[in-house]
Amino acid sequence: MGNMLSPKLDRMYMLDWLKQLLETPSPSGFCMSIMGLIEREAGRLGYPVERTPKGNGIITIPGKKSGEAIALTAHVDTLGAMVRSIKGDGSIRFSPIGGYAMQTVEGEYCTIHTRDGSQYEGTVLSTKPSVHVYADAREWKRDEANMHIRIDEMVESKADTEKLGIAPGDFISWDPRVRMFPNGWVKSRHLDDKASVAALFGMLEWLKRERRTPERTVHMIISTYEEVGHGNAFVPADITELIAVDMGAIGDDLSTTEHDVSICAKDSSGPYDYGMTTKLIDLAKRESIPFAVDIYPFYGSDASAALRGGSNIRAALVGPGVHASHGMERTHADAIVSTAALLLAYIVEVIE
Repeated sequence: MGNMLSPKLDRMYMLDWLKQLLETPSPSGFCMSIMGLIEREAGRLGYPVERTPKGNGIITIPGKKSGEAIALTAHVDTLGAMVRSIKGDGSIRFSPIGGYAMQTVEGEYCTIHTRDGSQYEGTVLSTKPSVHVYADAREWKRDEANMHIRIDEMVESKADTEKLGIAPGDFISWDPRVRMFPNGWVKSRHLDDKASVAALFGMLEWLKRERRTPERTVHMIISTYEEVGHGNAFVPADITELIAVDMGAIGDDLSTTEHDVSICAKDSSGPYDYGMTTKLIDLAKRESIPFAVDIYPFYGSDASAALRGGSNIRAALVGPGVHASHGMERTHADAIVSTAALLLAYIVEVIE
């Protein structure tokens, strides 16, 4: 029947919303501002957000029938860091939040968020940052002990930095460097997983605009600790199916591209539900949505967390293809729109 849903989705809405998400700092554990943004936008669309004690948000789209519900989950938390200690020269040694290679943040601008609400800018550098000074600067191993943050303030000692209110445990966010192009390319840090959140809200906007009511209740879960492994360890009791919406990795022998919806058949937690995965593949074919099926051996999702947390559910994993994940990421608007279209197709199967 062709790709019936993509033309009806509001592409510009998703991209504008994605830009807002990307420009709001939200390393794991520091998602207060972005969850406020989520609550305001969901409320504008007419959907209240229930906050869990952990800080996740649940947007419920009531269905015609009670009982078994479907969950769609994406995460707003990102990679980042915390102040580990303040060095004698006033620079900061940091501890990573999430799993990334140190060379992917070398040279990056960042913001230190103090507990009193102040913000200071800095730059991530090797402790041997200049080839004009250090003969082994190129070979110097990029690991936590050999990296630090130079603060853009008049600091020359540990005491100077402490006077700013900076202390161990303060959060550090990376400059996302958002770029969106007329040809559809989107490059930025943290497309994992804010591109998927944009797709979910594109779906939500369509449901509201088209005044559609699902036969089964749909819970959209926005999680805040995915990058550290326990974002969705708890899910509401009425959920029987959960689709994690998270970026598809690109490279090596993988098939996904930045234009595709990635359907993950297996990751580090094992195979995803056969029936759900097959249904997603069949729907992508039916709707003429570009997709690829891949296996990610070094990947875990919020569906993995839910299953490991003991949830008695079926689970699947889809998302837009993202190049250079946990680094300088890039995707295409087509993949974001197509992800929303595939999720809608899955839900439309149970809509009147």
